[in-house]
Amino acid sequence: MSVSRAERRAAVTAAGFFVPLAVLTALVWSGFGPLLRQDARVVFSWHGAVAHNGWHNVFAVVAALAQPWVLLTAMLLLAISFSIRRQVRIAGWILVIAVTQRAAYAVLKELVRRDRPDIPHQITGWSFPSGHATSIAAGMGILIVLTHQGMTGPAARRGLVAAWLGIAVLVGADRVFVGAHYPTDVVAGWLLGAVIVFGTSAMFGVVGPDRLFDDEPTGPQDAGARRVLGIVLNPVKIPDAESFKARVGASARSAGWDEPLWFETTVDDAGASMARAAVAAGADVVAVAGGDGTVRVVCSEMVGSGVPVGVIPIGTGNLLARNLNIPLVRDQAVETVLRGRDRAIDTVRVSGDGLETTRFVVMAGLGLDAAIMAGAPDALKSRIGWPAYIVAGARHLRYPAVRVDISIDGEPPVRTRARTVLIGNVGFLQAGIPLLPDARIDDGVLDVVVIAPLRIFGWLPLVLRVMARGRRTDAQLDRFTGHTVVLTAAHATPRQLDGDPVGSGTEIHAEIEPGVLLVRVPR
Repeated sequence: MSVSRAERRAAVTAAGFFVPLAVLTALVWSGFGPLLRQDARVVFSWHGAVAHNGWHNVFAVVAALAQPWVLLTAMLLLAISFSIRRQVRIAGWILVIAVTQRAAYAVLKELVRRDRPDIPHQITGWSFPSGHATSIAAGMGILIVLTHQGMTGPAARRGLVAAWLGIAVLVGADRVFVGAHYPTDVVAGWLLGAVIVFGTSAMFGVVGPDRLFDDEPTGPQDAGARRVLGIVLNPVKIPDAESFKARVGASARSAGWDEPLWFETTVDDAGASMARAAVAAGADVVAVAGGDGTVRVVCSEMVGSGVPVGVIPIGTGNLLARNLNIPLVRDQAVETVLRGRDRAIDTVRVSGDGLETTRFVVMAGLGLDAAIMAGAPDALKSRIGWPAYIVAGARHLRYPAVRVDISIDGEPPVRTRARTVLIGNVGFLQAGIPLLPDARIDDGVLDVVVIAPLRIFGWLPLVLRVMARGRRTDAQLDRFTGHTVVLTAAHATPRQLDGDPVGSGTEIHAEIEPGVLLVRVPR
């Protein structure tokens, strides 16, 4: 399994918080005298300092506002809001944090069973760790990650992160001032919340590890440097093209760039000559405003140019943007183009019978998936977005299996019967579905999945297996990896590249091209 540098760092950070948490838990559980005596001195001193003045009322209000059930409710509402905006992976990540932190501190309390400080109050239950501190650390951790995802200005980002950290410190200190917890209870709660946030962030591969850890600026930064932005625009995708151009121009000027150069696609040219023209015009970044098809064509043309590609996703699937955590909101995506950092990704050279040699950056497929792409009406896609593919998929559940020979890295082919075979450069579909959970866009490896339910009722358990990221493979769900992949079908079968139908055929030849394309991604 290939893991990105950012995910490794997130996992290491989670482990870094876990180690002191484990040590602190062991010391408290074993009744380590020096620590417990210092704990008692601090809580009685702090509580006594505010017990009979106006500060006691202030801390009482903070304690009420930061109740774990209040923070849990806020996290659930935040998860719902992201789900409504179709950012399902982020919503799932927040939901897992909300549930996990609640269960984790409850279990740890029962394991340690530490009594509350001997101060008269109505608080019951065990003391270690602090539920308030755990919940506020988890909640503020979520906001810190989302701040790194959504804000491109370094100063504003640092200011907000400082504010979130300050709130967590205030709530934790409050627990000592009101006499509800010892200092070590609070510290343990903070550590536990941090472990959960960073651990789940690495597990989900969601929002943020790259932005949290890789913050060095890239691209032209000197105040006097000339910055040229070329934009390949698919005008069919944007009914308000002139308004869109005006907004992008205003954003570019405010960020210190020249007035953008615009290159519109045509019916006969989906973006190839436009990308070449943008490079010839001296563009420092070539942005593409369009759907997955336009993005694929422009990316294919930009391979090896050394000029980064920016993505302003305005299509139905927007799979490259989703897998690179590029915002799906136009204005935020434009900010990423203007202020983001450059990341080298793999592309895939592909050919086949009746298919000119080209490239894809997301996925190529043969069988059912291509039939679904071709069967989703444009009117329905423009009206409801990517769920149109679900409607088309429901109509094709009885799509017949086809015999396919699969050859990896020149080895003798493996013969199978499949409803669909996908070659992936990324791992996630819309709604955060982890179809190829081990795939990484910069690992120099192709991932292949073969899906072959025996009958229509076999789809449900297959979907559950995919969502659970299970590693078990069999005749109904099989996976391969390699640097070259050749698919040979027994008869002409629908094919697609990055969601675009490319006609029926019997062959797909795919070869990975490691690190040949620069893409502008959020910091």
